[in-house]
Amino acid sequence: MFYPTRLAVIGAVAGAPLALALAVALPGRWQLALLWPPALLLLVLADALLGAARATAELVLPRSAAIGAPLDVPVIVGIAGQRPPRRVEVALSPDPLVAIEDDGRIGVALLGGEGIGALTLTPVRRGTAAFRDLWLRWTGPLGLVWHQRRLAGERRLAILPDIQAIQDRGAQLFQRHALQGLVAQADRGDGTDFHALVEFRAGMDRRAIDWKQSARFHKLHAKEFHSERNSQIVFAIDAGRQMSEPVAGMPRVDRAVIGALLCGWVALKLGDRIALSAFDARPRISSGFIGGAAAFPELQHLAATIDYSNEETNYTFALTTLAARLTRRSMIVLFTEFTDLTSADFLVRAVARLMKKHLILIVVLRDEELETIVDRAPETPADVTRAVTAAALLRDRLLVLTRLRHLGAHVIESEHDRVGDRLVHGYIDLKRRNLL
Repeated sequence: MFYPTRLAVIGAVAGAPLALALAVALPGRWQLALLWPPALLLLVLADALLGAARATAELVLPRSAAIGAPLDVPVIVGIAGQRPPRRVEVALSPDPLVAIEDDGRIGVALLGGEGIGALTLTPVRRGTAAFRDLWLRWTGPLGLVWHQRRLAGERRLAILPDIQAIQDRGAQLFQRHALQGLVAQADRGDGTDFHALVEFRAGMDRRAIDWKQSARFHKLHAKEFHSERNSQIVFAIDAGRQMSEPVAGMPRVDRAVIGALLCGWVALKLGDRIALSAFDARPRISSGFIGGAAAFPELQHLAATIDYSNEETNYTFALTTLAARLTRRSMIVLFTEFTDLTSADFLVRAVARLMKKHLILIVVLRDEELETIVDRAPETPADVTRAVTAAALLRDRLLVLTRLRHLGAHVIESEHDRVGDRLVHGYIDLKRRNLL
């Protein structure tokens, strides 16, 4: 499509007083004043024909981007025509997950009809951003007409937590446990998988003595084990309404994703297999198991597809569906949040069914807002009412967590900024105790 520029509009408006002045100055030739509108129209049409061209543009998006990290995205523009312009304006359709500098509009200088510009994008929320329209416009040789093209397409960008920070923190935790002998201790000696039968030596656990083989060889022999690998770990993330509410400026579900990625990085390093599940009123994401440190990028991109939801969580449907997919004993790490006893009762019943076969680790965030209300000294009657209500909610919360612990589930109630660290410590502790 094409439409007149500001210069064409000003020319049309300026022609009226000039035509009037000509009619007053030359009354006998007033008809000449009528030639201005058609002459300008012919110039506009000529400019439209001369400036017509075939336009192409490519937005070179990376596979993923980190929240809060500015990203310069190249835009490759090509204008093919008899008289290609020297400059073209580019505009990108917005997406709520991304802030775009200068409202997504840039100018690109062309040389021979080709040029490269850069749009600055800053991801603000996790998810998958979609840029469906890319607009180009340029003026004709006379500057009277804008030529505009809309290039539709599906341009997607996976927005993830700061992966570099996760990997750096994961490496620190991995090295810390390695130095303490919890992870990188000799594969032989501890664990649950039989490795070899060796002659008993001082310092070995007497419970490992194989009495039958010792009687056969007339010497004490002990079974040597190595650390079990290839355990199955499922990160089940509740993405319902309550998990979409912010804590310290970030939604709970984002903090759960960060914790799951950090623990997943460590688990993949240790040889375990990882799967990711997300649900609200029904299951939304259900991946297969992946293994090996090289599979971590796949886990990142699965996490980027977890969306925010306003629906209530259906624990029964989600966890029953998850249990039906698991063919062997697995460790299920459940990230969730609850505020009423009704939904918590469904959670307890669903966990009780899973406990018959699987190891359950439940991760919840401490409700620091309620704790602050309870601890603050009241100044008005309304403050007293809020404190009493907050105390009742915290009491109900403690009751639910106690019921879960009595069932045999492991519970981590973490501060909002320590979810990943607490989860990794809990995972390493369970692995060291051979509970996986």
